[in-house]
Amino acid sequence: MNRSTARLRLADFAAPAIAALISVIVNYGGTFVLVFQAAQLARLSPAQTASWVWSVSIGVGLTGAWLSYRYREPIITAWSTPGVAFLATVMPYTPYGEVIGAYVISAIGFILLGMSGAFERLVRLIPGGIAAGLLAGILLQFGVNAFGGASADPLLVVVLVVSYAALRRFTSRFAVVGILVIGMAMLIAQDRIDVQRIHLSLAAPVFEMPQFSVGSLLGVALPLFVITLTGQYMPGMLVLRNDGFKTSANPILAVTGLGSLIMAPFGAHAFNVAAITAAICTGKDAHQDPSKRYLAGLVCGILYVTVGIFGVTLATLFMVLPRTFITTLAGLALLGAIGGSLANAMADARTRETALITFLATAANVTLLGVGGAFWGLVAGLVAHLLIHGGRKTLIEAAVAK
Repeated sequence: MNRSTARLRLADFAAPAIAALISVIVNYGGTFVLVFQAAQLARLSPAQTASWVWSVSIGVGLTGAWLSYRYREPIITAWSTPGVAFLATVMPYTPYGEVIGAYVISAIGFILLGMSGAFERLVRLIPGGIAAGLLAGILLQFGVNAFGGASADPLLVVVLVVSYAALRRFTSRFAVVGILVIGMAMLIAQDRIDVQRIHLSLAAPVFEMPQFSVGSLLGVALPLFVITLTGQYMPGMLVLRNDGFKTSANPILAVTGLGSLIMAPFGAHAFNVAAITAAICTGKDAHQDPSKRYLAGLVCGILYVTVGIFGVTLATLFMVLPRTFITTLAGLALLGAIGGSLANAMADARTRETALITFLATAANVTLLGVGGAFWGLVAGLVAHLLIHGGRKTLIEAAVAK
C-alpha cells in the first residue's frame, strides 16, 4: 500500500467516524436511560443489569458492523427503544425467566419473517414520497428539540447553534464534531459533568435460563415483536431507502433476529435496524460518496462493542451529559436528514398531499393500541394514497416499477 492510498483511506474514515460517534452518543444519551429504568422496575440485580447492557451493546455492535461490511452500506443497528418502554410496563409483573423466553420467541419470529421475504415485499409497496414523509415526521421532533431546550438552558443552546452556523460557513463535514467539542468544553468549564464517580470496570455476562408460558407469549413476546417491527424496522428500512440504499430487509431481519436470539439469555431484548440514529450516518454529512458511508457502520460497531465491554460504566458516562446538550446535538446533526426527507416528500407534485398527510400524522406521534406514531402515520398516508390515487392498482404498479 503506498502512502497516497493510505492517506486517502484515512481521510475516508474521518467523516463517517464523526457521524458514528454522534450517533452512538445520541443513542446512549438519549434513550438508554429506559433500560436502567426497566431494570430497576423489574428489580434486576446490578449483575443482571450490567449483563443487559453488555449483551445489547455487543450484539448491536457486531450485527451492525457485519451487515455494513457485508453489503457496503451504512446499516446501523440498535436496540428497540419502544420495546424497552413497553418492557418497563410488564417486567415488574412477569418472572424474569419468562421475559427471557419471550425475547427468544420474538427473535425467532424476526428470523422467520426475514427468511420468508414478506417484509421486504411490504416495504417495496410504499411510495417514495410517503416513505420520505414518514422519515421527516419521525425526525421533526428532534429538530424542534434542538431549539426547545433554550427555555431551560439558553446559554448552552445559543452557543451550540451559533457555533454550528459559524462552522457550517467553512466546513460541512466537521461542523457537528466542532459543536460537540465546544459543548463538552463548555460543560467541563461550568463543572456540569461529574466524572469522578465513574470508574471503568469490565462487564460480565449473566446467563438466565429461558422459561416459556402462554402468558409471556401473548403478553410479552407478541407485543414486543409488533412494536419493534412497526416502530423500528419499518422506519429504519425507509431511512435506508430514502438515502438511496437498496439492501433487502430480509438479511437485515434474519441477522438482527439471530443476534437477538444468541444474546437473549444474557438479557438483550431485541436488535433492529436503527431509524433516527441511522439517519445521522446515511446522509451526505457522513460522506459525500455514498459508497464510503458504510464505514460509519463499522465505526458504530466498534464503539458499541467498546461500551459493551465496560458495561454500565461507559453507558452511565454518556448519560451524565445534560439532556439539553444531547437533544441540541441530535437536532443539529439531523438537520440535513430532516431537510432532505422533506425535499423528497414534496418533490413529486402528484403524491405531495399524501406525503404531507404522512408527515403530519407521524409528527403528531399518536399512540393507539400500544403502537407508536410512526406506524399510524404510515397507515394514514397509505390510506390517503389509496383513496386519492386509485388504490391497489397504483401501489402494485409502483412496486413493479421498483
